[in-house]
Amino acid sequence: MGDQEKLVIMVTHGPEEPELATIPFAMAGAAVASDVDVVMGFQGDGCLLVKKGVAETVTAPEFAPLGGLLESIVELGGQLLVCSPCVKSRGLSEDDLVEGTEIVAAARFVAEITSATNSLVY
Repeated sequence: MGDQEKLVIMVTHGPEEPELATIPFAMAGAAVASDVDVVMGFQGDGCLLVKKGVAETVTAPEFAPLGGLLESIVELGGQLLVCSPCVKSRGLSEDDLVEGTEIVAAARFVAEITSATNSLVY
């Protein structure tokens, strides 16, 4: 990693709270556009945002559509990590998630957060 800044953003709000779901994507988009390494972690209802087709349905006033933000983050190299127990408890599998999403356990989240320059939780 060296001197590269790294931002970990944990997302816990789902599509039923569009503003709180969209803000972390706006922050991640700004960070990757500024050449910051971005890791987005999805826990709780936040994991629903990386279910195929869901991000495109989430919009919050005055924010870019979440689907477009997600696409940009992935295109610019942002990582998407989703909580394994959270996915399982919602009946989802890897096939249900957007391409590039990785299902991980708590130890991976801990490793990402402890190696980050900064972290945010939404």
